[in-house]
Amino acid sequence: MSPKTTDPQISKLIKQETNRQKNGLVLIASENFVSPEVLTALGSPLTNKYSEGYPNKRYYGGNEFIDQIENLTIARAKKLFLPKKQWLKWEVNVQSYSGSPANLAVYFALLKPNDKIMGMALDQGGHLTHGHAVNLSGKIFRSIKYGVNPKTNLLDYVAIEKIAKKEKPQLIICGATAYPRQINFERFQKIAKKVNAILIADISHIAGLIASNCHPSPFPYCDIITTTTHKTLRGPRAAIIFAKKEYSDKINKMIFPGTQGGPHENTIAAIATALNEALKPDFKKYIQQVIVNTKVLADTLKKNGFKLITNGTDNHLILLDLRKNNLSGKEAEKLLEEVGIYVNRNTIPFDPNPPFNPSGLRLGTPALTSRGMREKEMKTIGELISKLLLNPDDKKIKGIKPQDKPRGINPVLSALTRDKKHVFCPLARLIIKKEARLIIKKLTSCFPLPY
Repeated sequence: MSPKTTDPQISKLIKQETNRQKNGLVLIASENFVSPEVLTALGSPLTNKYSEGYPNKRYYGGNEFIDQIENLTIARAKKLFLPKKQWLKWEVNVQSYSGSPANLAVYFALLKPNDKIMGMALDQGGHLTHGHAVNLSGKIFRSIKYGVNPKTNLLDYVAIEKIAKKEKPQLIICGATAYPRQINFERFQKIAKKVNAILIADISHIAGLIASNCHPSPFPYCDIITTTTHKTLRGPRAAIIFAKKEYSDKINKMIFPGTQGGPHENTIAAIATALNEALKPDFKKYIQQVIVNTKVLADTLKKNGFKLITNGTDNHLILLDLRKNNLSGKEAEKLLEEVGIYVNRNTIPFDPNPPFNPSGLRLGTPALTSRGMREKEMKTIGELISKLLLNPDDKKIKGIKPQDKPRGINPVLSALTRDKKHVFCPLARLIIKKEARLIIKKLTSCFPLPY
């Protein structure tokens, strides 16, 4: 029986969400589209199997083929990220349910409560699990934060070293969720060595770039590497932990039985499928196109008057500072979502606004690049976003007189707040939205999803 006949409510909602993905432009930097093969593995009967433990050391019977799947996934992870001569120096755990529990398991395995962890501040590009106060990483361990240079918004390695020498953390985390430039892992290693700290790289956002040699690798410099398997790797929502042998036993024990029970073997099979796809030459071409697309989108937005944090990008994401555009991140996110463009509001470095209504907007191109979009489409989308978020030109809006435009008021925002005093505002917005929907419909029909 299909869900359509047994559970029409959930079937309808799945269809609606699938159509939303198909008919919209996904520019959320942490989202992507998996292949039909990855979806097949996720929905396979492997979900029925309990397999607590590790290959050849299970607490349940009937794991002959499960062991083979997990060993194959580990082998593919090593092949994708490491030269063969390094395989014996690293152990791989593919059982973690997602990136956050993977990071926490590493901390719990290697540290004691109140030990110091040093990570990038959340409001400057870091992740919740890098020591933020609301997260367990900041509640159980003492959190030391580093950030970016206030003038350039680039990682300030001199300042990071000073903080490390002063605080002497037991563990340093390098990696980010909203940093548009390359990370210097070698510099982090030098800092960690000076204070005798364990060095972890969280490469969740840039794993696909590293696997394709489009970003410097952390493996020559770090003790442990964690990553999610979605985002730029185009796999399921899960995680992988790479650890040097002196740390691997403790980490494995903290994953199971320390923080988890039975692994999700359907997800592990889906990881294996995604890794196999990433090992093919086409994947490197895909990542190269992601980077090109991001640069083109960034340049288009910059030409139209947006301020980019760090004035550009080296990777798959862009961070906009909307303050001079009289927009908050929340308002911009809502305006774009109304026509089917999906982004996420985000804090910017030294943001004066709270995280729920920050000053920034984060955009990324992995998902649209997976659909086959290239430079031409990125220019079109950049122009479209600019029209939707910036003041429309009176002369380009047919049927509207310049004197109808209220001074000092962004017409799009005025419409959003239902300012009925000005006819121009809702009318301009309606015209722009109608045009946007037509463009989006054309783009999504030219670059369809395979499901």
